[in-house]
Amino acid sequence: MATREESRQKREEKLDELHEKLTGAVEQLVTGEDWADALRFSARFRSRSFNNVLLIWEQHQAAFEQGRVPEPFPTYVAGYKQWQQLGRQVEKGQPGYQILAPVTGRFASANPSDPASWYRLGRGEKPKPGEVVRPRIVGVRPAYVWDVSQTAGEPIPEPPSPTLLEGEAPNGLWDGLAQQTHAAGYELMRVPHEGMIHGANGLTDFQAKTVAVRENMDPAAQVKTLAHELAHVLMHDPDREDTRQHRGIGEVEAESVALMIGAAHGMDTTGYTIPYVAGWAANVDGKEPVEIVKATGERVRKTAAGILDQLDTAQVPDGTLPGLDRDAPRPARSKERTAATVAEPEHSRAPEPATARGL
Repeated sequence: MATREESRQKREEKLDELHEKLTGAVEQLVTGEDWADALRFSARFRSRSFNNVLLIWEQHQAAFEQGRVPEPFPTYVAGYKQWQQLGRQVEKGQPGYQILAPVTGRFASANPSDPASWYRLGRGEKPKPGEVVRPRIVGVRPAYVWDVSQTAGEPIPEPPSPTLLEGEAPNGLWDGLAQQTHAAGYELMRVPHEGMIHGANGLTDFQAKTVAVRENMDPAAQVKTLAHELAHVLMHDPDREDTRQHRGIGEVEAESVALMIGAAHGMDTTGYTIPYVAGWAANVDGKEPVEIVKATGERVRKTAAGILDQLDTAQVPDGTLPGLDRDAPRPARSKERTAATVAEPEHSRAPEPATARGL
């Protein structure tokens, strides 16, 4: 039996392998269209982090090229036990796709509003009377998921997907985006033509707290422009510190959010323009382009997912399996496997949950 130190070392080796795989996937995002393709894919798996989306994408592509799966893009992915929960079984010889899953710890505080008051509870340690306990992510571990095409069993119910005519806007999308714009404290205006907003399709004025969209475009273009401007409102307020750090790629982020919102509604996103990745990814001092791409992708995904979650519109699935009960009880683990340093089994059919939203 492997010692704790040997298990920890194997886990660290797997994490190193995963990070190398992720770096390779990011480095393949060279052109603006490469980035747009990644965002379109991410729109269909927006319940997972951008890093895990890239890992799933890269490994599924390799499986397709090797003839192990029938289609170049996955549809639903889940852990081993989760497929069993849905009446399906991973087929023999199908290796899982490695992703990064969260490791959580328990933290306690007698004064929750004071960030400095929180401390981590040890294994089996109970909080003091009156203390509040909350879980926090303290690290990541390797886990495995499989695409539905790697499983056999009960059929997966397919939710309806929106279909749109060219130039048509999804029903209710303009109103939903407008409501979120107003909720952010901005007045929304529709202007007759681009000459009133310096030749642009849309314009956000942070000082006047206004968002303007020109009306002499088809409905799809208008709603896309509003999504772009709402992204500016939510992400690029010049008074925020994190905004100043990302100012050089603000247009990339806004257009990327708009693309994800459009893709999530089945809209044609081929006209969305995003510049050459190497240009904007190298535009932040002191950081490696690969890290900029990963951070930007996650900021975009979180913003787009936050907008989409508030919309009452017909959307394509977000990667969450229909019928999956995430709250189903899981098998109890031994004390040795409940520590935050738990090592994963070497076999790629390890029954890992790996479904925490945002990972």
